[in-house]
Amino acid sequence: MGLEAASLATQPRPAAPASFIGDRQGLDAPIASTPMPQWPIRLATARVHEHPAASICTTHGSIALGAAAAPAFQGDKAMSVKQLFDLTGQVALVTGGSRGLGLQMAQALGEMGARLAITARKADELAQARAQLEGLGYEVETIVNDLSKFEQIPAMVDQVLARFGTIDILVNNAGATWGAKAEDYPDAAWNKVMDLNVNAPFFLSREVGRRVMIPKGRGNIIITASVAALKGTPPGMNTIAYNTSKAAALHFARTLASEWGPYGIRVNAICPGFFPSKLASGLIDKLGPALIERTPLRRIGGDEDLMGAVVFLASNASRHITGQGLVVDGGASLI
Repeated sequence: MGLEAASLATQPRPAAPASFIGDRQGLDAPIASTPMPQWPIRLATARVHEHPAASICTTHGSIALGAAAAPAFQGDKAMSVKQLFDLTGQVALVTGGSRGLGLQMAQALGEMGARLAITARKADELAQARAQLEGLGYEVETIVNDLSKFEQIPAMVDQVLARFGTIDILVNNAGATWGAKAEDYPDAAWNKVMDLNVNAPFFLSREVGRRVMIPKGRGNIIITASVAALKGTPPGMNTIAYNTSKAAALHFARTLASEWGPYGIRVNAICPGFFPSKLASGLIDKLGPALIERTPLRRIGGDEDLMGAVVFLASNASRHITGQGLVVDGGASLI
């Protein structure tokens, strides 16, 4: 027994405001505004099983937003678990993708079928990463880019679009840190961390969103935040700008998810704990055995521990998840 879910209607949603591309001093050159999808929302017919608290749910349906459809459930076709995780043919742009966590995530996305564009500042490290990824059989475009130079972002997107024609997945991974006591923290260090960890992800997401994801009515943005977003620092760890920036990155994901959800764009964050990387190696060495002792699983992150997380968030396996932070830290943030 069941009932058929028909369509819902609400009041029209106002158009989105004009977008801007700017630098750290201010905004300039307004571009044409992209209107928000117009409602009513039409829910594909779906069966609702009888339950005392049931209202409306859809099974293998879709939500049409004005002229653009947000494929919430991939049409009327049921998907196997393997199909939910499949990324064949999708294009993933990964910043800071030449080493460490970025390279690990790029490799995972490539293994699941994505075509890859990776960016970094150093050409030699990008060449090594490209050789590694192509050796595994993945299609790769490399882009030398300094994300702290915001004016270079449109050209970087141009290069990805020239090669692949679209961007389905954006992984904002590039970042920086700096260690100093708060009372002695240099202005330049604070600005460097904020530029790479907060400003650049916003400017790049805005560029990809307005040029690619919003017009086609779908997309997936993943931001590398950190467990540092969730709490303060232990004794001997003086990283106030990093912690502040990663808290901002986490809330950036939540806020952008709420604003761009109607466009069919999901935005989530990954919050890694300690992983061996150039960014964290100094702190890992400094904290030593105490770091392991404070972690319930008694280990730090390894070379494969972000792979499943990024594939999950990039794929249809998480198609009903947005605005969330996935913590991958062996339980360290619990205590």
